[in-house]
Amino acid sequence: MKTTPTANPFQGVGKMNRLNNRIFTLLVWVVGAAAILFIFGLLFLILEAGLPNLTWDFLFGLPSEIDEGGGIGPTLINSFYILFISLVISIPLGMAAGIYLAEFAPANKLIGFVRICVEALASVPSIIFGLFGIALFVEYFQIGLTILGGAVSLAFLNLPVLVRVTEESLRAVPKELKSASFALGGTHLQTITRVLIPAALTGIVTGICLVAGRAFGESAVIILTAGVTTSGEMWDFNLFSPGATLAVHLWYVQSEAIVPDAQQIAQKAAAVLVFVVLFINLVFRIPLWLKARKMKG
Repeated sequence: MKTTPTANPFQGVGKMNRLNNRIFTLLVWVVGAAAILFIFGLLFLILEAGLPNLTWDFLFGLPSEIDEGGGIGPTLINSFYILFISLVISIPLGMAAGIYLAEFAPANKLIGFVRICVEALASVPSIIFGLFGIALFVEYFQIGLTILGGAVSLAFLNLPVLVRVTEESLRAVPKELKSASFALGGTHLQTITRVLIPAALTGIVTGICLVAGRAFGESAVIILTAGVTTSGEMWDFNLFSPGATLAVHLWYVQSEAIVPDAQQIAQKAAAVLVFVVLFINLVFRIPLWLKARKMKG
């Protein structure tokens, strides 16, 4: 019995295929270069308008409601403080939930529904988490607009993203590595901590960079849960103090402030905000670069 050969989907006219390949390659190069140039151009416009005018008095000075020359000191400190607290809460919980879904959760309809819910929460607008923070901290616990409320609400905002990133990063690790660990006598815990997490670390760190940058630049959640003002002190680490951040201060200056130099303050604050987000990504990336360089060496 003769069998007809299966048609090759990649077989065709040679010259036409080569022409289409060149056109597609050129198109990808043009679109990619245009996107990169747009990003660098946007960063240049923001940084060029604000960075040259930065001073230490602006970075560590107190904001002013009426007089010009106010700084961003308390809001900048609050930004780092709230970011740190939110990451301390969300990273362990997000990684633990992601590890459970990737390694321990049974393949049933309930877990499938949980994954759908996590994905849905990851795409919910941030203002919804702000409304949840108001209901929980302001109305239920009656603690008002505080740093604690803003930090925990940001942790809730980042948690679904960290869960999905951790799960997908662990699932992307080749199964051969896991099987080899078991074959060498490793327990499940040893396999997760010494094999799977180190192999998936690049993806996990990328997710942490994304949520850290988002949290540092978030304004809607902070306005609703931490307020638009600070305690007026430069180094105030009281969790129950008002916690306006740099992003909130930028919004306030642009929309509500009556200071004469509001435009200059906004430009400098935007430059600081972008620079810090870039710096956060760089700090998280340095260990990965060192690790990759060590493995190559």
